[in-house]
Order: sequence, then structure tokens, then C-alpha cells
Amino acid sequence: MAGNSADPGRSVTSKVVSLLDAFLPSSQELSLGELSERTRLPPSTTYRLAMQLVEWGGLERAPGGGFRIGRRLWEIGVLATGEGTVPAVISPFLQDLYEATHENVQLAVRNGRQALYIDKIAGSRTAPVTARGVGRLPLHATGVGKVLLAHAPTEIVDELIAAGLRRYTEHTIVGGGPLRRALAEIRRTGIGFAREELALGSVSVAAPVFDAGGTAVAAIALSLRSARANLGQFAPAVRAVSLSASRDLRRRSFTLPVVARPELSVSGPPRP
Repeated sequence: MAGNSADPGRSVTSKVVSLLDAFLPSSQELSLGELSERTRLPPSTTYRLAMQLVEWGGLERAPGGGFRIGRRLWEIGVLATGEGTVPAVISPFLQDLYEATHENVQLAVRNGRQALYIDKIAGSRTAPVTARGVGRLPLHATGVGKVLLAHAPTEIVDELIAAGLRRYTEHTIVGGGPLRRALAEIRRTGIGFAREELALGSVSVAAPVFDAGGTAVAAIALSLRSARANLGQFAPAVRAVSLSASRDLRRRSFTLPVVARPELSVSGPPRP
């Protein structure tokens, strides 16, 4: 289907693809004029297609009025398989942690002010898991979230606190000062805890995974029932697995994209 721009030979599909191709690691936010210039499409056509992509979720409106890649593309992208995807690289280490604990094992990345679970293994002891459907969870009230937030740019922490920290249970950290102190402790110890901060009856312990460039690109966690959990007992295992995963990424000179925002991908039962 040809479009109605000055270039009638271009299909609507090619125009949409050119809009998405306009974004680069060095150009993650583009104005309407920049999109029109890079795609060689009239401003009216650029705006119409961009807004359709916004409605679908492929693009998002940026605070400054421009456009940036939306979550929907990351949701689709994570379905890709291969050795270079985040779950594929770290999955063997999740399996090791499961075999050592038989508890819920989770892998998450940061997406702005949220944590996104991109892989998990359900524990045989059936501890409650609060992630349902898409795996978006608050950074300040989960183990993986706090670990990722501890290694996020300072402005992300500032924005989160300024927006207000939602209270989920009586144990949720809702003050900026206490949260900053908790994040500093995570950076010092390499371990983050969440004790019934998102849901009563559920606790977690998490640790960061660093890529070859030293960026915390993910967090690995165990989720357990609070009635029987001794988080201190499980912390060394989580920390050891996260360090092993980080060493493997360094050994392979593997650098995961810092801006990547993949979505939930739940693994099946552990492989034999």
C-alpha cells in the first residue's frame, strides 16, 4: 500500500520502519522536525504515523514534546531468541540458583521508574509471586527494584522520590532519606532485601549483574514466603550467582544495551 507523501513509491510499512530506524543509541529522543528530516517524510505524514505508533505503544511522547522508542517494541523484542538476549545469557545462572534453593528465581532489568521481570523459574515450594502478566513492578518496594535503583543514575532516584513513593504495605519505604540510605547499603554490600514491602507474606533477596563495561544491567533475586524465610541464609547464594554471571559477561566482553527495556519472558520448568 503506497503512501500519500511526495514519494509515492514508498509503502506505509517502509515509512513506519524508517521512523523507527531514525532512533540511534546517540539519538534516543527526536523532535518531529528531526524525525521528518531523517525519514525524508513530510511533517504531516511524520506526525500522523508517529501518533499512530504512540497509540500502539511503539513510540512514546517524551517530556520535552519529542518522541522516543516505546515499551511495546521491547515487549516484542524480548521474544527473540539467541545467544545475545538477556535471558539467554544469564539463564544458566538462574538454573544454578534454582537447583541450590528450589525457591522462586527471578531476573529483572530497569525500565525508567519500574523494574521489569524478564525471566523467572517457579520454585517447587510455591512461594507467592507478586508478578502477574507483564512484569512491571515498583523499584522502591522490591528486592530487584532496589538493587537496580541503587546502581541507576542519581537523577532517576531523585525523580522517583520527587514523584512520591507509593505505600503498598506498612513495611514499604516511603521516605526519600530512608530509601537513599537503603540504596547506599546495597552498593556497599552488593545485596538488596525487600521484607513484605510490596505484599504481605512475601520477601526477597537480590543482587546485581554487571556487564563488561561495569554497568548493572540486571538483578537476580529469590522470592520466598516470609513465614519461613531467613534472607541472610540465602543472601550468599544469590550474591555468588550474580558474581558468576557478571564474571561470565566480562569474560566474553559482553555489553548489554543500557537503554534496552525488555519485557516479561517466563521460562518453563528447569531443564534437566
